[in-house]
Formats: sequence, C-alpha cells, structure tokens
Amino acid sequence: MNRRKPKSNNTIEELNLRYVDEFKTVSVSPNLKDNLARVKELAKENSDFVIREFQLKDSVPAFMFYVDGLASGSQVDFALKEIMILEGGLSQLSAIEDHVLAVSQMSDADNYGDMLIGVLGGDTALFVDGNTKVCLLGMRGPHTRGVSEPELETVVRGPREGFIENIRTNTSLLRRKLKTPYLKMKPMVVGKQSNTNVVITYLEGIVDQNLVKEVVDRIEKIDIDAILETGYIEEFIQDNAYSPFPQVQYSERPDTVAAALLEGRVAIMVDGTPMALIVPVTFWALMQANEDYFERFQLATLIRWMRYIFLVISLFGSAAYIAVSTYHQSLLPTSLLLSIASSRDMVPFPVVVEALILEISFEALREAGVRLPKAIGQAVSILGGLVVGQAAVEAGIVSAPMVIVVAGAGIASFTIPRYNASIAIRMLRFPLMILASLFGIYGILIGLVLIFGHLVNLRSFGIPYLSPTNPLSIPDLKDVAWRAPWWMQQERPSYMPLMDTRRMGEHLPNEIAEHGGQSGKDFDHDQSEKGD
Repeated sequence: MNRRKPKSNNTIEELNLRYVDEFKTVSVSPNLKDNLARVKELAKENSDFVIREFQLKDSVPAFMFYVDGLASGSQVDFALKEIMILEGGLSQLSAIEDHVLAVSQMSDADNYGDMLIGVLGGDTALFVDGNTKVCLLGMRGPHTRGVSEPELETVVRGPREGFIENIRTNTSLLRRKLKTPYLKMKPMVVGKQSNTNVVITYLEGIVDQNLVKEVVDRIEKIDIDAILETGYIEEFIQDNAYSPFPQVQYSERPDTVAAALLEGRVAIMVDGTPMALIVPVTFWALMQANEDYFERFQLATLIRWMRYIFLVISLFGSAAYIAVSTYHQSLLPTSLLLSIASSRDMVPFPVVVEALILEISFEALREAGVRLPKAIGQAVSILGGLVVGQAAVEAGIVSAPMVIVVAGAGIASFTIPRYNASIAIRMLRFPLMILASLFGIYGILIGLVLIFGHLVNLRSFGIPYLSPTNPLSIPDLKDVAWRAPWWMQQERPSYMPLMDTRRMGEHLPNEIAEHGGQSGKDFDHDQSEKGD
C-alpha cells in the first residue's frame, strides 16, 4: 500500500510512526530548526543519543547526531574540528564533503528512515541548515570482541580464525580468503524493530543467479519485529519447516564459507552473530568436517568411513539392543545372553523403560555440561555420568549392558561434525526405540523406511537432500563414498546449478595421475663429486 507523503512541518508524534522503515516517508527539512526538533523528539528518554549543536564559520547552524557507544567519539571530535575550523564558509553539504571532511566512508540520505538506519548502525549524521539532505559519516566504534578460534568447529590442522558478532569484520575475513572482485555481497535490512543488517554473499560467475534470486526472495518475505540470530532466518527460509533434518548449514569458520561459495552455494551473514548460513545443503555435506580437506586423503577417507559407522550406531544402537533383548534373543550368543539376563535380574523395568531412563539422563547431563561454566561443565558431565551410572546399576534401576549401549550411542553422536545434524539423530533415536519395543527388528525397519522416504523427498532450495546418492551421480561420489585427493576433484558438484563447473586446470592433475605424483628434477646427492 502506498503511503501519502506527510507534510514537512509535522512532528514525529503527529505522524504516529512505529517502525524505522516508515520514517522513509519523512523528508529531511531545509529548515534546521524543524530537523533539530524532530531529532530531539526521537532522542527523548534515550540517554545514549547524542546531539551536538554548533555553527559554521558564517553563523550557519548545524548539528551532529550519533549514538554513544556505536560511533567513535574520537573520530566525531576530529570531524567536528575539521568542520568548525576548516570549512571556510561553506554551507552546502556537497562542498563540505568534497573539501573539508577527511572521512573515507560517507553517504547522503534525504529521509529520516535512511538516516536512522545509518545512525543506529553506528554512523554519525551531519545536519546543516539550508540542506534537504543529511550526511552520514562512517565513523563507527571499535568491535566488542576480537577474532579468535571457533569453539564449535575446532580443528587440529587448519585456520584458527572465526567470525565474530560484527558483520563488517566477518565480510573482511571472508574477503581475505577470496581475493576477487567477483565475490559479491548484497546488503539487506530485515526486522521492523531490529533493522538487522544482512549480507547475501556469493561468487559471481560460479553460482546460478536463479539460486541467488531465490535466496533474496525468501528473505524479503520475512516480516518480523526483530532478527537477533541466524536461527530466526533459518526457520523462515527452509523448504520443510517440520523436518528434523537441517536444510540450512551454519558455520563460524570463514574457510568453510569460502569453500561453500567455491562450490556454487550462497552464504547469508547476519550482523550480531558469528554464525553464517550456507544454502543449499545436502545430508552428506553435514557429515563432512573442515579437516577432511586439510589432511591427506587416505586419513580423511578412513575417518569419514568411521563417521558413517558411528552414525549408524548412534541412530540404531539403543533401538537394536531393545529389539534383540526383547524379541530376538536367539540372535545373541548363549554366553552373552546369559550375562545380559543375569544383569537384569534386579531391574524392575522393561528394557524400553530402562533405555528411556538412561537416554534422558544422558541428554540431561549433556545439556548441563553445555550450560554450566566451561571450567566445571566438562567435569560435571564426566563425573555425573560415572557416578549416576554406577549408582543406578548398583541400585538395580538399570543394567550394566544398557549403560554401555546408551553411552556408546551417545559417544557415537559426538563424531557427527555438524551440531544441528547431531541433534536430528539424537531426536530420532527415541521414536526408533519405541518402534523397536513394539515390533522388534521389524519396527526398526519400519522406522528406517520412514526416515529414508522422508530424506528422499526432502529438498534444500530445490536441491535433493541426498544428492549425489539420490539421484545417483557417480562422479560426485568421490567426495561422499571417500574423500578423493584434490587433483582428482577437477569438477565442481554436478548436482548444483552452476555457471562454471570446472575448478582447476587439466595439465597437473593428468601429470599426477600418469606418474603417481608430480614429476620434477632429481638432485644429485653424491658428496664426493661435489667435493671435487
């Protein structure tokens, strides 16, 4: 709906505007007194809003408006000195910008909406009498936290820098990884009250522009008071809102985001959070760790196979124990069956209740370890597990084999590199345990069919979730079934819509494939000949 442009002499209170975006209908007045009255009305009961009135050389009134703590006080003082001493009788903003202000980042705004977005983002607004525009000076204060090693995605080998809560620092970290003008960063503002800065970043010439447009369109549809973290956006833009599986990947590592952009994906960066979203994502991408591509391919392949095995153990371990011990005892060796039966003599609960008690206790200990201070969180989790588990076994509440099974499944879930994927596996364990207690092995097969059917039909921004295994793409399996060496990964993933499918030249990979390595010069190590 088109809004009628309000009269320039109306006060803010008379206009009855609620959101910053609505202030775009209020034009900057050429009369400084009107602007000053409006800004003072906006600053009412806001102790961090600063209004500094002053005069130019020929008694031309002006004032600066900024937020204390967001703008740099020393830079504002320096700009004031330049304007009050060096402006030379100039009163036009364009002349002051061109000949007086030594500020690298400046922009103009002709309405209060753009002015407020700039000021609330850390800029300083300069109002001069007789001008219908306001100058926004990019003099923002220091960051609240320095760049440090990510805590969620730690590596033994690899970069030690992670995103922080300042979006400009994050974009610069990404720019250091990809030093190309084709790394595009499209700015957006989301949230009617928070007016959060969002950046859509991609590599032009590689990514399909239809994918970029789809990401932008989905974010533009978001109509909410505030965006305080990437999780807000994730729940709005995912294809299936009710699926337990994440359809958006998040990361706090610039190298992970850069690698995703090089594969033709799109990243979403949000001011105020160290997490960046990556779309689209596949199930196999969530099973890949950053370090898979930093270590030699033999070790990375071995670890990846172990990760797949532990994924199965984490998902089906407890359910399989319930099914076998309840319905299919003949599958167990006699000695093992007798040992399990003797350990359960004093347990008053069915196997499924016993498993649920331990699983819920394990999740509670894990959550307590996360929420407690880091210095004592790990100790509480370990000691709590040992003490509670041992006490429960001695009291006859649970059996020792069940403690081993649940603990093994819980430890296996820690091998899943992406936390949101691990959460999905942990949640699915509970319905699988219920099915196993009702139907035995057949219940597990029913659950497996339901999970697989759901994954086959799941999409992430139009990309099949199980790509490249469904639909099958044999060339792309070299980064799923195993981690091929870099010289064999000449093509980008074929299941992604791309404008440029090739990532490296052909000469060196062909040479390595032909000779088993890069052929170079052989050096003579005969010391006697060198001595002569």
